[in-house]
Amino acid sequence: MTGPALFGVERSAKGARWIGRAADDRLALALSQRHALPEIVARVLAARGVGLDDAPAFLNPTLRALLPDPSVLRDMDRAAARIARAVTAGEGIAVFGDYDVDGATSTALLVRYLRALGIEPQIHIPDRIAEGYGPNAQALEKLRAGGAGLVVTVDCGTTAFDALEGAAGLDVVVIDHHTAEPRLPKVAAVVNPNRLDQDPGLGQLAACGVTFLALVALNRALRQAGVFANRTEPDLLALLDLVALGTICDVVPLTGLNRALVGQGLKVMAQRRNTGLAALADVARVTETVDAYHAGYILGPRINAGGRIGRADLGARLLATEDRAEAARIAALLDEHNVDRKTVEAEVMAAAIAQVEAAEAGPVILVAGEGWHPGVVGIVAGRLRERYGRPSCVVGFEGGIGKASGRSVPGVDLGAAVIAARQA
Repeated sequence: MTGPALFGVERSAKGARWIGRAADDRLALALSQRHALPEIVARVLAARGVGLDDAPAFLNPTLRALLPDPSVLRDMDRAAARIARAVTAGEGIAVFGDYDVDGATSTALLVRYLRALGIEPQIHIPDRIAEGYGPNAQALEKLRAGGAGLVVTVDCGTTAFDALEGAAGLDVVVIDHHTAEPRLPKVAAVVNPNRLDQDPGLGQLAACGVTFLALVALNRALRQAGVFANRTEPDLLALLDLVALGTICDVVPLTGLNRALVGQGLKVMAQRRNTGLAALADVARVTETVDAYHAGYILGPRINAGGRIGRADLGARLLATEDRAEAARIAALLDEHNVDRKTVEAEVMAAAIAQVEAAEAGPVILVAGEGWHPGVVGIVAGRLRERYGRPSCVVGFEGGIGKASGRSVPGVDLGAAVIAARQA
């Protein structure tokens, strides 16, 4: 490699050489002069393609400037109308979420909003091992038997064709962001910025961001229906701490609307309004103001630990509760699960590295092991990708069935490859 290493870092802690991203020197100078920015900040902005007139909005993003009309998402108005009808009719509502942080925050967003209206929804987060990812017939039947007439899936459901289309007696609204197929499930509404028939622009949102837009649309529908004529509207801005947490932990690009959601959400998070988040920060011994680092590396892994090796619904229930005693109990349990998760992860990681080192190098890493915990295969795949710079897939086998997760590198879309294989 020619040229000097950036900041003189010839070899980082992970063995990488730091290389400065190519930037327009003239643009960097202009950014620095016009906006009174340090040279290094101006060079970073120029390298990221931030224009001279775009810098203020990039550095200080606001929802006023960046929040779109939720109706730009297909099926959003249908989704809001269906949920509003359930609210006004007193119909039973259930929220079916995913077991990661994005799913937990999305679930908590909807649950907290509905509770502000005096509605207590059912919550179901599938067990990673017993149920797998996404809606399943048995869980949906349980929700129906519990009185639900409407199920809202968050961070899942876009490709759950059989389960959702067989949910007799239930209406379903899907709020998701995962890659879609040409076919969509036949339900009341599918809100997903990554639908193939959706205009581009919001595809980088995490599910919690899509859920927040859905709440904006629902709030508008309820307002138009006169629901708030004699009562106070729920405070949507107070829920932005959950949106920031889910967005950061889902590692989506912090540009555009995502940047505004996180920027404003971190301000709310610093106020410790959410009882569960405050309890989790306490058990993690976070004494300073919570920021993006704490969200991504301290709080997020603990919430994830419930879905990985503990009870899948712990994260969502923690983030939704207003009971301080319950929050303290769940936070302590998640902290314990996170310690256990680290032990399990280290064991699988060591075995995976041994397989990689013993095999002939190829373009894709594929390792598998009997008894490898499915809750950590995704983390291990990410670690292998970082270590070897190649797309990595890790499979854990149990009883002849393998559950896998993959992490890729820029230019290789594993999700599209899996969908194409499934369709073939």
